[in-house]
Amino acid sequence: MTPPRHRFVDLSQLRLSPAAGSYTADMLSWGFIEPSRWRNYLHVHSFFEVCYAFAGRGTFRIGGADHEVRAGGTFVAKPGEPHEILSSDDNPLGIYFWAYTLALSSDGRTDAMDVDALFTAFTTSTRPVSDHASTMQTTIELLTAEIVRKDAGYIQVIEGLVLKLLLDTGRAVVDPPVSAELPPRPVQNPAELVVDRITMYLHDNCSRPVSVRDVAAQVHLSQRHTSRLFHAAMGVSIAEYLTALRMDIATRLLLERRLSIKEVAHATGHQDVRYFTTLFRRRMGLPPAAFRRQSGTQFIDPS
Repeated sequence: MTPPRHRFVDLSQLRLSPAAGSYTADMLSWGFIEPSRWRNYLHVHSFFEVCYAFAGRGTFRIGGADHEVRAGGTFVAKPGEPHEILSSDDNPLGIYFWAYTLALSSDGRTDAMDVDALFTAFTTSTRPVSDHASTMQTTIELLTAEIVRKDAGYIQVIEGLVLKLLLDTGRAVVDPPVSAELPPRPVQNPAELVVDRITMYLHDNCSRPVSVRDVAAQVHLSQRHTSRLFHAAMGVSIAEYLTALRMDIATRLLLERRLSIKEVAHATGHQDVRYFTTLFRRRMGLPPAAFRRQSGTQFIDPS
């Protein structure tokens, strides 16, 4: 017997962090809206939100443009993109939706170049709507069945299906498609190897105080040369990169709601909670408590 569609939201019972290539996704929420007359008004998220229409039609407003969406279509809002959805009056829209963060991981596989290329292209794609995800509904139905039945091994099956969902989303909106037959990765020059070591060190140590002196000692170069090398390769200073990394981790921890704000500050290398709050507000536009309260979503005043 096929489980009812609304049980898709039961996936929220699991903490899922699928990894592929150099990327790791943290799944934040799962949702479902029955076909009805509805509108969610203009807002932004700090994460990716993907919707799949299983019935009806409507309008997806994003980037100042209106896109028609209908059953079988996928539509995506990336972090910071103002968007809203309006269901049709005469043929109401029904959707599944899910939200996640997507970030480079310091311990990810470096041999899956096609996956890295797909996810990198997805994060910069300018195509918000697609009808090229023909297997997505089947994947969603399989996910729903697994979480409802909870047969032996269901978590492992769900992890694989969630990864397929992420890959299918990328394939749907990335244009032109990314080929699995990519040319061999060129040999890195010494400077690139040094910068890779620096970024890995920053990822591994972002929960503790880190100075340029500490970083320079890891790569056996002077502080000045280390700073120049990193800035030339990354376009930002070591301190700027570390701050952005810590804030990205903080947003994930705040949305998970397992740690207090003080614990989130400490987990991201900030012993002074007030200083952490100042940095977070400067980057996200909201203090940590408000960000958590609003689940990372900011509604936009139409006036």
